[in-house]
Amino acid sequence: MTVDEFFEKSVGEWSSQRSSHNLAWAQFEAITSDITITKKTANDDEVVSLCRQHEIAVEETDVSIAMSWEGESDWDEDEVMEGTAVMSVVKDGPANGRLLRSVGYAETIPAVGKWEMTEDGVFVLHTFYEAAAAEERIWFATPNLRMRVSLIRTSSGNGVVTASFSTEIRKLRP
Repeated sequence: MTVDEFFEKSVGEWSSQRSSHNLAWAQFEAITSDITITKKTANDDEVVSLCRQHEIAVEETDVSIAMSWEGESDWDEDEVMEGTAVMSVVKDGPANGRLLRSVGYAETIPAVGKWEMTEDGVFVLHTFYEAAAAEERIWFATPNLRMRVSLIRTSSGNGVVTASFSTEIRKLRP
């Protein structure tokens, strides 16, 4: 699977169930979310702004998406977690490159991660932030079921702080 095919297959509405283990505090968290992924064109204002922010020419991007989410955690059932992020893929080779993000995964700041597509269709993303490092692995078990494993590490990239596993099921419309 190419990165283009991966992102094309990701477009849609998803229900997510995430199990997160904070190793530093020895705590477990269960999170349910609704995720919407839409495709963006290169001339979309948000994509142009993202490219300017990261000093990348829009022409260098290959595919762009917007992702929005709304979820609840069993830690605080009254709090709704929500957000949006715009992402653009830059290819440095046929199966690797950079992912520009308006909002990061481990920290809510703009970020650039390094991605690769493995031969068996796994999208692997490594992102280094100011105080943490994230590794995400996302793959399709079926066309309507995605799996995601995430590790949040210390800023040096050595110690694992949080480990999570998610299943994301596509919402099908009749």
